[in-house]
Amino acid sequence: MRIPLTTNTFLDRAERIYGDRTGAIDEPSAPDNLGQLTYRQLATRGRAVQAGLDRLDVPEGGRVAVVSHNSARLLELLLAVPSSGRILVPINFRLQPNEVSYIVDDCEADVLLVDPELDGPLAQVSAPHRLVLGGESDDVLLDFASEPQPWSHPDEDTIATLNYTSGTTGKPKGVCLTHRNIWINGLTFGLHMQVSDHDVLMHVLPMFHCNGWGMPYVATGLGVEQVVLRKVDGAEILRRVDAHGVTLMCGAPTVWNIVLDAARDWQGAIPGRDRLRIVCAGAPPPSLTIARIERELGWEFNQIYGLTETAPLVTVNRPRRDYDGLELGDRAKKLSRAGVPSLGTSVRIDEEGEVLVASNHVMAEYWNKKEETDAAIKSGWFHTGDGGVLGSDGYLTITDRKKDVIISGGENVSSIEVEDVLVGHPAIADAAVIATPDDKWGELVTAIVVPRDGQTLTEGEVIDFAKSKLAHYKAPKKVIFRSDIPYTATGKKQKFKLRAPYWTGERQVN
Repeated sequence: MRIPLTTNTFLDRAERIYGDRTGAIDEPSAPDNLGQLTYRQLATRGRAVQAGLDRLDVPEGGRVAVVSHNSARLLELLLAVPSSGRILVPINFRLQPNEVSYIVDDCEADVLLVDPELDGPLAQVSAPHRLVLGGESDDVLLDFASEPQPWSHPDEDTIATLNYTSGTTGKPKGVCLTHRNIWINGLTFGLHMQVSDHDVLMHVLPMFHCNGWGMPYVATGLGVEQVVLRKVDGAEILRRVDAHGVTLMCGAPTVWNIVLDAARDWQGAIPGRDRLRIVCAGAPPPSLTIARIERELGWEFNQIYGLTETAPLVTVNRPRRDYDGLELGDRAKKLSRAGVPSLGTSVRIDEEGEVLVASNHVMAEYWNKKEETDAAIKSGWFHTGDGGVLGSDGYLTITDRKKDVIISGGENVSSIEVEDVLVGHPAIADAAVIATPDDKWGELVTAIVVPRDGQTLTEGEVIDFAKSKLAHYKAPKKVIFRSDIPYTATGKKQKFKLRAPYWTGERQVN
């Protein structure tokens, strides 16, 4: 017997087994927040969304784009839209209007849903149906009176979500994740993190990030209570961990540094001690930060490595039984590595030192980009663009990013895109953008700038110029002025020379 692995499985099971259990607690400060919803209510609303899309004549395979902070409505869209045979396109809410417009046009979205806070800034971004999330979208989309049309031919190999990712050029690529990708990633992730219906998950990680790393799906299927956090605030995270009994969170290194800062002023025992486990990904934090998390917060530290193209799980690094007797510093150093391949995933390093992956989680293709797809997936292996080494114990350590992508605060930043903007400044003759290590952001977007002869510039002027052209997280946070930038004989920037003074000791990712 073969039953398609499709995303409807997760919410269907939650409704059937955990119908009266709290499924989602929406962000209380959000406009038109939904409050507390049971899994039965989430399922009912999901079917109403599907019926509403039927009424708008959005076909199977049609794209529904959404630009939103974390919200219960975004959660229900992740669950409902793919389960009707349509494709959800979750878009980074931090992008500039022109960047959002490019994605909406590139995927040819039938519907665009916009968070109320973003309605003004994104006023010029349009689609055949454009709705503001909340009362307006509910009035148009939610059709409780009709049963949705069943998906005509459920197929696990069809695209479920289209997730855009920054690469080596200025234009993001749409990553086509199938139902099978999402299904197996979710269950594998849940198995490694030992998720169960005893858990309470707080969505600290933005859900647009590779579908919240797939955690919304497995959490739903296992009846986990899900607490929605709209914006990262260290003290607020601690308060909600305390109020809701949170046991599981995912996020970038910068989030946990923000929590560590807030913990200094926390009155009383840190909530979640010896109960809460966190999952970290992006630029790996230094081992000292990992040790602080386990010592000062008493939270279990777990690390994964992955990419949007791998849905995202590639490797997992969890505290092993044989780490129990180690000194905290030694334990933290072991946890600072990317980890071992997740169940069902194969990893190898090619002759050029690049990390290659074979997995059920690897995307189907890049949206409408056959040449880029063929370059990324060759002979059954996905080329990550990251350099790495595999230890004799099977643990992967990332040593370099060949894609020239910087991961700052959990966001991918194309250094080439930032360079293209900077050289557009009339007082800048040349620029190179590199990552430098930073305890808060993981990697800092750092610009090496060569002023034109006779021109003077300040760091603030360079940063402000970049922010006027790019999403703010892409702008340099540090500017270094130099008289020249080293090039190879073939005209390539020798960034390894620029990076060398900053990446020493255990910090050698870039």
